Amino acid sequence: MARPSKLYLLSYNSLQSLGWFLALLRLLPCLAAPPGSFRSAYAVAGDLICFLQTCAILETVHAAVGLVPTSPLLAFLQWGGRTHFVLALVRQIPEVQSSPCVFITFMAWSISEASEEIITIIGEFIPRKADFRAKEILLVIRYSHYALTTLKVCPAWLTYLRYTAFIPLYPIGVGPGEMLTMYQALPFVKERNLYSGFFKKFSMTYHSFLVGVLVCYPFLWLKLYLHVFKQRKSKLGKSHRKKRA
Repeated sequence: MARPSKLYLLSYNSLQSLGWFLALLRLLPCLAAPPGSFRSAYAVAGDLICFLQTCAILETVHAAVGLVPTSPLLAFLQWGGRTHFVLALVRQIPEVQSSPCVFITFMAWSISEASEEIITIIGEFIPRKADFRAKEILLVIRYSHYALTTLKVCPAWLTYLRYTAFIPLYPIGVGPGEMLTMYQALPFVKERNLYSGFFKKFSMTYHSFLVGVLVCYPFLWLKLYLHVFKQRKSKLGKSHRKKRA
């Protein structure tokens, strides 16, 4: 019988994967629709992504209590950066919600987080050495990997995708996505003096804070990026050694 912690992690990762897959399904029509439809990315998927990202604070808790072998600080930095972006900035400034940069960010996030249908997550029906052809794969990355790893039935191709797809997706989501959106938001932040009551306590403005975030963002992001590269080397190296054995 599976331990409660194992069942909990399976449930959490399965629900997150389904949520991000639904967000991706809402975003994909923007690519096929008439030019400019990508400007509706926030309108069609913004509320769902805000909800999913808020719930992701649990991943910091998972790391802090030892449910997953991840640094709580790195988990919090990733959650904090994304949550600040989508809740404190994009949600509060309607003018940037129609920016192509928001569409780029949401697409990068959704592709990274999306999974296959829930049936593929229920590992009881998946052979440990199942052979999946490319045409059977939808968009499989992070949470499906976590869920199947919890069940110890994660196929090798999914582990490879989990630790390879981030290489192009992270820079796309951060550069032309998050950072450019924050830059576009600066005039509106200054004009409306957002969060003035809170930042007055620290003798600064949210505008100056956001400028500081933009300066520090590449360095903080690089730390996370290099950390995932270390994870990639460790995980794929183990997989390669198992195959040779």
